Amino acid sequence: MHLLGWDRTALITRPDEAVSDAFLEAYDRLITRRSLNEPVAYIVGSREFYGRPFRVSPAVLIPRPETELAVDAVLAALPADAFVRVVDVGTGSGAIAVTLAAERPAWHVEAVDVSGDALRVAQRNAEALGVRERVTFLQGDLLAPTMGLFDAIVSNPPYVPLRDAAGVHPTVRDHEPHVALFGGDDGMEIPRRLMAEAAPRLRPGGLFVMEFGYGQEDVVCAAATDAGLQVVDIKHDLQGIARTLVASRAI
Repeated sequence: MHLLGWDRTALITRPDEAVSDAFLEAYDRLITRRSLNEPVAYIVGSREFYGRPFRVSPAVLIPRPETELAVDAVLAALPADAFVRVVDVGTGSGAIAVTLAAERPAWHVEAVDVSGDALRVAQRNAEALGVRERVTFLQGDLLAPTMGLFDAIVSNPPYVPLRDAAGVHPTVRDHEPHVALFGGDDGMEIPRRLMAEAAPRLRPGGLFVMEFGYGQEDVVCAAATDAGLQVVDIKHDLQGIARTLVASRAI
């Protein structure tokens, strides 16, 4: 479908359509790239997230279904029609920030990333999905480029332990940006820093939502408490794996 420019209906209803030699050559090139473990999303240049197409490149982490849990948590916790100030830290493709802006037109969303290349991808997605004027993009480390207090801070930070890198599938390890994947030796270097920065930057009762990795629930909850956050809930993905921290700043 990617090379033909067809939708699923065309693919089903035109089974006998002849294709050109140029198409076959291009198809062979894509198959070769996939045989080298390049992710399909990078090959076709997009991945769906929350029902919307997001452009992706090797500059950004590929959006994953479990990250929709973080979006769900923010949408459920805050009033839809009020002015709400939200920041997505480590925005990457902009999947979280752009989705929140698209789902909640009254909200103001900020999106931060240390990578200028990632921010350019996120900005293109905001433009393509019609929310560019309602998302402010900032380059810098964690919350450093932002000002003031937020109603919600949300993040899918790098949390894969560097010591586990050898066991990460080559499709991920050899192609997706390490700065967005690995969170230090135990995976908690960036999450700990983020939680420590986030607590004083939330309004009283403000929301903190963060994705984390397999087996990290206890250490994440302990780090949140140490940072001055109150653990409200832990969201589990479709496999029953603890995946998303929901916390708040004490009133």
